[in-house]
Amino acid sequence: MIKNKPELQEDLKLDLKKGRFRRMRALVVKECFQIIRDPSSIFISIFLPLMLIFLFGSGLSLDLDHLKVGLVMEDTSPDAQSFAETLIASPYFDVKITRDRHALEDDLTSGRIRGFFVIPSYFSNFRARPEIIAPIQVIADGSETNTANFMQNYALGALQIWLKEQVITSGETTQERPIINIESRFWYNEELESRFFLLSGSLAIIMTLIGALLTALVVAREWERGTMEALISTTVSIKELVVAKVIPYFALGMLSMAICVFLSIVFYDLPLRGSFLVLSLISAIFLVCSLGLGVLVSTISKNQVYAYQITLFAAFLPAYILSGFLFEIYSMPKWIQLLTYLIPAKYFVQSLQALFLVGNVWKLILFDMLPIIGIGLVLFILTAKKTVKRLD
Repeated sequence: MIKNKPELQEDLKLDLKKGRFRRMRALVVKECFQIIRDPSSIFISIFLPLMLIFLFGSGLSLDLDHLKVGLVMEDTSPDAQSFAETLIASPYFDVKITRDRHALEDDLTSGRIRGFFVIPSYFSNFRARPEIIAPIQVIADGSETNTANFMQNYALGALQIWLKEQVITSGETTQERPIINIESRFWYNEELESRFFLLSGSLAIIMTLIGALLTALVVAREWERGTMEALISTTVSIKELVVAKVIPYFALGMLSMAICVFLSIVFYDLPLRGSFLVLSLISAIFLVCSLGLGVLVSTISKNQVYAYQITLFAAFLPAYILSGFLFEIYSMPKWIQLLTYLIPAKYFVQSLQALFLVGNVWKLILFDMLPIIGIGLVLFILTAKKTVKRLD
């Protein structure tokens, strides 16, 4: 039976689709065998996230506990002793007590303490003169600005608490010494645990590094081993080649994300108030974007050493510094703030912190997905343009 022209065209399109599918399947299978033979991919996708999540979870914190400080007791009256006990009982400080501030000045200079408090000799005079507030001098190491601010704020808070206790103990009325009772309520992170928002944000940094590294070494390795020449001499198109490279490493990247989320929830008690499905969706979108960056880097460099170095500068460092994971974006200069809009990790950090600490904030998550998708498309378009089927 002789087929007419439209039927022949339909058969030709069907054969092309079948051929494209067979080529894609063969390339994916080939890449899977390559992953099995190459232990570096297993190290990057399994052991590297294990190491990073334990480092971030155990070693990264903005909470100050058992800070070594000094306390100069120039006044030894019962009031001074009572206030000193308030400082000593604090879980935030390890207090070294002395009567001479010069000894503590040497400790501060040498770094053995981070600062010291001074209870002056006229501390207890505030009872005879109610119009004044008992002064406390705080001397802190200004090279550690966060620590210095913490010491100053805690000294003020401890003094206010102690004054309130003195009023209650002495039976004074609020008219004699008014007391303002402030009840604070903290939403989403009631215990003010910095590791919760740091650990949730660190997942974005880990996935940026892993996703980019997994593919950054792929094409570069193909060029170094000479197998890329064999691939580009076949009928495989550039799109098929790029997609086949991404699919196996996408599966490895999602496995890495699952490991990190599991460890964060089980070992570090990180709450997940959002949906696993939404978390998987935003993670998959971000991972594709990171894989696209890695493929682009490896295509340009054609050398594994260069690809690794470029990945650190193009993926890890911008994500670590400009994503808002550790440094507040709104405290940066305006031109740096504008630059952060080009960093996919910024949007992923926001979504992760919302999902873990708040819940399914759809308005935020959807607006974060769109820039990640846009940046990912740009990266893959650039990769397709840079990957050409010739040897020059």
